[in-house]
Amino acid sequence: MKKQIIISLALLMAGAAQLSAQGIIINKTDGTFDFYPAEQIESITTYGYGEEPQPQPGEDGTLTFTVGDVSFKMVSVEGGTFEMGFFGGYSSKSSSARPTHQVTLSSFSIGQTEVTQALWYAVMGLKPTADGNQWTSGRGLGDNFPAYYVSWEDCQEFITKLNVLTGQQFRLPTEAEWEFAARGGTKSKGYECAGSDDLGEVGWYELNSKSDYAPRGTDAVSEVASMKPNELDLYDMSGNASEWCQDWYGSYTSEAQTNPTGPETGTYRVCRGGGWYNEWDYCKVWCRDSSKPTSRSYDLGLRLALTAETTE
Repeated sequence: MKKQIIISLALLMAGAAQLSAQGIIINKTDGTFDFYPAEQIESITTYGYGEEPQPQPGEDGTLTFTVGDVSFKMVSVEGGTFEMGFFGGYSSKSSSARPTHQVTLSSFSIGQTEVTQALWYAVMGLKPTADGNQWTSGRGLGDNFPAYYVSWEDCQEFITKLNVLTGQQFRLPTEAEWEFAARGGTKSKGYECAGSDDLGEVGWYELNSKSDYAPRGTDAVSEVASMKPNELDLYDMSGNASEWCQDWYGSYTSEAQTNPTGPETGTYRVCRGGGWYNEWDYCKVWCRDSSKPTSRSYDLGLRLALTAETTE
C-alpha cells in the first residue's frame, strides 16, 4: 500500500534522516545523488509499490477511495444522450451556452462532493499556494470545506499525485460530463439548478452566503454536502465552489457529438457550477464560465472524475 509521509521544513532543519541545515540529499541506487536546497523544499512525499488500496463499493452504487485517513466517494453515472446548453427563456448569461446540441456520453464516475481540504492535504501535504495563507476561517477553513483558490494547473499536480497514491486514473470531468451529471444524468427531472428549481435548496450563492443564517455569516465557501443533493446524489454542483473542467473553453456548435472533450487548444479552461458569490444564473446547470489555467479564486475548486473502465 502506498503511504505519504510529510516532513516539515522544521524537521528538515533538525537534521533527521540524513537531512542537513542546508537541504536534503537523495542517495540513489546507481551511486549518484541529488541535492535540494532547504529554501526549495516545502514537503516530502514517499510511496511504495505494494498492493494498491482497493475502492470499496457501497450499496448506493458509490465507490469509496481512501488516501491516508481521508475517504471520498465517487458516484457512478450511467451513460446516455442529452441536449446540452441553454434551456430557453431569458438569461443574460445564455449566449455562451448556445446553440443547444445533442451529446452522447459513455458511463463514468464523478465525485459525490467537491474535493475537500482534508483530501487536498492528504495528497499534497500543503496548502495550494506558497505563502500558505489563502485558506482562512474568513473564507472557509476545515476538513469538510472545499479546496479552493486552486488553479487548473494546481489541480493537474494534485491529480497526478493522487493517481500515484491510489493506482487509479482520476481526472477532471469534461464539460459535457459535468453538465450531464449536474442535470441528474438519466434520472434528470429537468431542473434549472442541480437538484431543484429553487437554488436556495441545493446551493450556496450570493444571497444565502451573505446572510445572517449562512455559516459564519460571512462571504465564504461552506462545508460540502450541507445542502440537498441532485437526482444522482451529487452535492454542490450549483454554487459553493465553482469547479474546473478538463476542457479548453470554446464556442458551441449545433452538431451532435459523442464524448466531446472540447477544443484542442485555447487560452481559457472551462469552469462550471457558479460559486458562493455568484448570482442565480451563474449557478444553473447550463451556465458556462472560464478562466486562465494559472488563475486562482476564492470560490474556485474542483471535482474528480473517473472513466468507467478504470473503476471496474
